[in-house]
Amino acid sequence: MPRSAPPTAPLRTAADGYRKGEETRARILAVALAAFGNSGFAGVTTRQIAREAGVNLPALTYYFGNKRGLYLACAHAIVAGYREGMSAVALTAYAALREPLAADTARTLLKQLFAALARFLLAMPGIQNPSLFVQREIASPGPAFEILYAELWRPGIELATELIMKATDGQLTETQAQVRAVLMISSLTGFLSGLPVIARTAGKADYTALVIAALDDQIGSLPHTDCSRAP
Repeated sequence: MPRSAPPTAPLRTAADGYRKGEETRARILAVALAAFGNSGFAGVTTRQIAREAGVNLPALTYYFGNKRGLYLACAHAIVAGYREGMSAVALTAYAALREPLAADTARTLLKQLFAALARFLLAMPGIQNPSLFVQREIASPGPAFEILYAELWRPGIELATELIMKATDGQLTETQAQVRAVLMISSLTGFLSGLPVIARTAGKADYTALVIAALDDQIGSLPHTDCSRAP
């Protein structure tokens, strides 16, 4: 009776290799984002990141080229995350701004925009690391500044500014509206930086709801035309 052939290991498919490669790349990015956020561009080595990511140095070089390439990839990953989380509400606002827009509607859209931003930031896993990365680039512009400015900060500030101008019936100049927009965005990022301290001091709370309520109050306090006084 012929003996049966020994079982063979399943063949590794191209899809398996691609998936493993994407997992490795994502792991390196996550480690790099944390390292750069905590220590800055100059304070981290690719050897350190490779070791913490569980890969060899040639693997890191294969995916990102060098430390600058890895740093810029972190910035692009941050931008992609924001776009994925904010695209729906941003597209709604952009569409509304292409038509005549009443102040009350603009105010509602502004609240929806900042509520979505608060939910996105507070729900993002490991948000402290992207937040630190971004704050370092703001405080001391480095290799990723132009990417974050062109693809994240400027579009976000411009959208918020336009909504604020519509929400205030033009009572604010463009520069005044820009200042309000930056202050509101900065209040969110500042809150994220202080969240560990706040949570330790105040304990558990629904901080997302509290932040959204505070932002709603800021938007509600914007100057506007009192239609009830119109003749």
